[in-house]
Amino acid sequence: MRFDPLAADRVSKIMKRLDAAYPAVTCALNHSSAWELLVATILSAQCTDVRVNMVTPELFRKYPTPAEFAALKPEQLEPDIRSTGFFRNKSKSLVGAAKKVTSDFGGRVPETMDELLTIPGVARKTANVVLGTWFRKNEGVVVDTHVHRISRRLELTRNDEPVKIEQDLMRIIPRERWTDFSHQVIWHGRKLCIARRPKCAECPLENICHAADKTWSTVEVHKNAKP
Repeated sequence: MRFDPLAADRVSKIMKRLDAAYPAVTCALNHSSAWELLVATILSAQCTDVRVNMVTPELFRKYPTPAEFAALKPEQLEPDIRSTGFFRNKSKSLVGAAKKVTSDFGGRVPETMDELLTIPGVARKTANVVLGTWFRKNEGVVVDTHVHRISRRLELTRNDEPVKIEQDLMRIIPRERWTDFSHQVIWHGRKLCIARRPKCAECPLENICHAADKTWSTVEVHKNAKP
């Protein structure tokens, strides 16, 4: 029988095993409001969530509201976020985002994809994080580096562009699962399906994964199943 990586039964098994392994996971970025989550997600680009969580408590203590961010010049913000990397661009994005949220949305982060995408520094990944995690709206699938890598390893997509990967995943994952699926795959990428040396022998997906770079396998590997 010809192997179909997108077969409904296989996708269902992947979701059930992720549910069992990561039953109550959520966003790893610490936050207490939609604005804080938006800021943390912008800061998380090319940076670990652990580092972001080290930076944001003091950042939000100094600047508790979007209005206080909006009153800054980007260079004033740079020292506070320097350790997250790309701090000049991130400072411009955060100040720009704060001004947009303050001037156009009354200081409240909007709840729609279209509105979120008008905010400086916000693309679909950030918008999906905020909508799914804070507002509980499944408008898309968060495609970060882990989801990008693992969805290709699992042959759920052959695309390499995040937007196209997201579209592929949205077609096979039930809409009510989009946010949870993203969180589970992200945690799986941190815990077991590590980029340089995946812990395949410990992985609950091992016998339905044919990734070319597996470190241990009980099934045939597929040369094209790679990040």
